[in-house]
Formats: sequence, C-alpha cells, structure tokens
Amino acid sequence: MTSLLSIITFLPIVAAGILALFLRGDDAAAQRNAKWLALIATSATFLISLFVLFGFDRSNTGFQFVEDREWIMGLRYKLGVDGISVLFVMLTTFLMPLTILSTWDVSKRVKEYMIAFLLLEGLMIGVFVALDLVLFYLFFEAGLIPMFLIIGIWGGQNRIYAAFKFFLYTFLGSVLMLVAMVSMYRMSGTTDIVALLDPARTAFPSETMRILGISVIGGVQTLLFLAFFASFAVKMPMWPVHTWLPDAHVQAPTAGSVVLAAVLLKMGGYGFLRFSLPMFPVASDMFQPVVFWMSAIAIVYTSLVALAQSDMKKLIAYSSVAHMGYVTMGIFTANQVGVDGAIFQMLSHGFISGALFLCVGVIYDRMHTREIDAYGGLVNRMPVYALVFMFFTMANVGLPGTSGFVGEFLTLLGVFRENTWVGLVATSGVILSAAYALWLYRRVTLGALVKESLKTIADMTSREKWIFAPLIAMTLILGVYPRLVTDITGPAVANLLANYHASIPAEPVAEAAAAATGH
Repeated sequence: MTSLLSIITFLPIVAAGILALFLRGDDAAAQRNAKWLALIATSATFLISLFVLFGFDRSNTGFQFVEDREWIMGLRYKLGVDGISVLFVMLTTFLMPLTILSTWDVSKRVKEYMIAFLLLEGLMIGVFVALDLVLFYLFFEAGLIPMFLIIGIWGGQNRIYAAFKFFLYTFLGSVLMLVAMVSMYRMSGTTDIVALLDPARTAFPSETMRILGISVIGGVQTLLFLAFFASFAVKMPMWPVHTWLPDAHVQAPTAGSVVLAAVLLKMGGYGFLRFSLPMFPVASDMFQPVVFWMSAIAIVYTSLVALAQSDMKKLIAYSSVAHMGYVTMGIFTANQVGVDGAIFQMLSHGFISGALFLCVGVIYDRMHTREIDAYGGLVNRMPVYALVFMFFTMANVGLPGTSGFVGEFLTLLGVFRENTWVGLVATSGVILSAAYALWLYRRVTLGALVKESLKTIADMTSREKWIFAPLIAMTLILGVYPRLVTDITGPAVANLLANYHASIPAEPVAEAAAAATGH
C-alpha cells in the first residue's frame, strides 16, 4: 500500500475531528466514549505502523514508502521514511495508546483532552515522515499548539506561565529555521529534502565571506547551520536554553510529560540528523567542539541540579536534559558508533523517561503531591510499584541488560574516539545519574512507613500494570538485543556519514579561511 504513511499520520487527526464534530455532551457516557475512541484510534495507528516496520527493507539506505504528490503553489506533499526516521515513527505510535490509557481517570474536559493528544500524535508522526521543507516546518510548528493547550488547560497551578514559556522558547528558535529554509529555497530552487540531502546537487557554499566587515568562516553553511541549530537546540533542549523544560514538566499533566519527554524532545535530535549533518557538513564539523562542550556541561550541570531538587518531576526533567547531552555528543561525533548510539539513546530514553513520569503519576494520583519529602517507605504498601520504579530507576542509571546501558555506552565510545577530555567529563555523568536516581528511589520507596497519610495507599491497579508491561518489555529486549535497532539504523547512518565526510574538504576550515583572507 503506497499511502501507509499518510494513513498513520492523519488517522489520529481524523479521529480528533470525529470527536470534535460528532461527540456531544460532557456526561460520564460521553467521557467514556471519548476515551475509547482515542484509545481505538491510537491503537489502530500503531497496528498499521507495524506494516511499515515489517515492510521496511533494512539494506536500503534510501527513503521507502515514498508518497509524492502535487500540493499547493508549486509545493509538493512528500512523505517517506529511512532507517533513521522509521523507528521514531514506531516510538510515537507505540507510546500513544499507553499515554491514552494513563489518562483514564481524567474528568475535566475529557473530549478536548483526547482531541489534543490525537492531534499531537498526528503532527509528531508528520515531523518524522515529511520530505519537504515546508511540510516539515508546518508539522514541526503545529505540534506546539496541542502541547501548549495540554499544559495551559490541564496543567498545575503555574500552568499558564509554563505553557507560554514552552511556546515562546520553541517558537522563537524556529523562526530562524524558517528564515534559513527560505534562503535554502532561493539558493537551490527546491524544498525537496531528498534533493537537498544530495551534496552533488545542492551543496551550500562554505567559503569564508564577509558580512558587515566581519569574516564568517564557513560562509553560508555557517549561517544556515546556526539558524537550524537555534531551533533544534531549544527543542532538545541543550544547555543553556533548557530552562523551559523543567517548568513545562512540573506543570504538565502526567500524560503531557510522557509525550514531551518521550517524543517531542527527540525532534531536536532528529533535526540534527536530518538537516545539520548532511546539509551543512562543513559547519557541523567546525562547530563539533562547541557542541561537545555544551553537551558535557549539560550532563554535569543538570545532574548536579537534579541532586538539589525536592520535586520528583523536576528531578526527572533535569535528568532528561542530561541524557539528551549524550545524544548531541553522539550525533556530532560523526562516527558510526556515536551516531548509532545517539539514535539508540533517544529511543531508549523514550521508553525509560516516559515510564519514570508515569511512575510519578501513579503516586501523584493517590496523594496529589510530587514533593519527595511527602513519601517514604512505599515498598511496605506498594511492593509492585516499588519493583517497577526500581527497574526503571536502574535503567535510567544505565544498568547492563537494559536499553539505558547500550545507549550511553555507544555514545561514550563514539565520543572517546573523537575527544578524550570530553569523554571523561561526560562519563562523570554516569556516576552523577546514579547518585540522583538512587537518592530519589531511597527517599520515596525505602525505609519505614511512618507517615499516616501513606498507611492506606493502594498498590498499582491492573490498568497501571498493563501500561508498564510493554515499557518493561521494550527496555529489556533492546537491552539484551540492541541489533533490533542498530540493524535498521546502521545502513542509513553509514550512508549519511559517507556523504558527510566526503563533503568536508581535506584542508581544515580555519586554515582555508586564513588563506582566503591572506593571514
């Protein structure tokens, strides 16, 4: 079937339209129908996406399931997946039914809540399958709207502040990307991402140029790289533009935090792989040390900040920033091990961070507080919860046998091949992550049950256990058999890196710039 990608992209959006147009009332029956329709739509999307995964040719380094049609004003509606993007599509479709299940107890404006998540799923899938600059930008920016509403309407006490901070940070970063896309179209005459990925057809100039009397090393590529970098760095988020993330996580409802951490953050890393490295290789190579040290600082700094947190969600949010530091380092190593590791880390983090936020949601639904000091000794009343929480805590630390270990090990191995000092600093993050993760687990679950408010707390329900079961399975399966990921990503990454290194001149950029200016 040639329209599989359109189906999985727009099926959730169509379901959202059906909810908006045909479901009336806000009584218990209407709320139940809204939840069931959302669950059926997201489950169907996942099942259909399996045809994409099973039909994917792992040996083919190009784009598959391509749909290319006339659209509007000379633009084209073009979709496709390669070994890099197909697994992000699967991550999204896999997590969304579990996310909907986690919202089953929501009673405030249920129909609108489900519509927001259905729209968000379709737009997130669209980002990963779009093969046209305009289409990519529309999906990329439109995804801000449902998440803005999810935080702003169903969030915590300071939800309005967090929602606007999230929106402004990510939107302002993307404005520069839009300017860069317009410039790319004017220079290349196309918005086709496949054509732009071919350096023989649309290589952007990298000769040193002067702007307002200032020499810009790397020329046009540097300017385009920085414009895209501004957008993707905020989306990741990288230090120091990460401050919107803890606020957004703390105020977002549990399901919103799951999607934000598990999928939305990955758009930044995907953008680096889809645009920055292949389209601006000279600039990417030149800025490699800067990205390395920004990532290393993020790993150490946000891990230390996590140690000082009293709110569980904020601690896990800072943990996410630290783990995304490994991702950006791995991507900019521009070697096979590092980039494979970065992709693996993003997928692994999607399962593990989503599960950790769900763990917080389980006890928040019972106690309505995220303060660490409000808990303690939960293992005495919630043994199943304590076991699940321990499993994902250890996976977050990087315990061998879990997917968290594979991602961190591969990225660090790739980094050590490029820069030993950065690798040493980044490795300290492994120790720090163990410190804050185990500290959190001990304070929440271990010890005597002394607080009166906790003595009647109930263990996990059957629904909650079913939500965690697939996440546990994926974390273990990828931990013991990582080739399920690397066999798919490997050929596409190898092709990307071959073009990347072939596009970098043998003469270092700095020396070329000095020769051009006569210095």
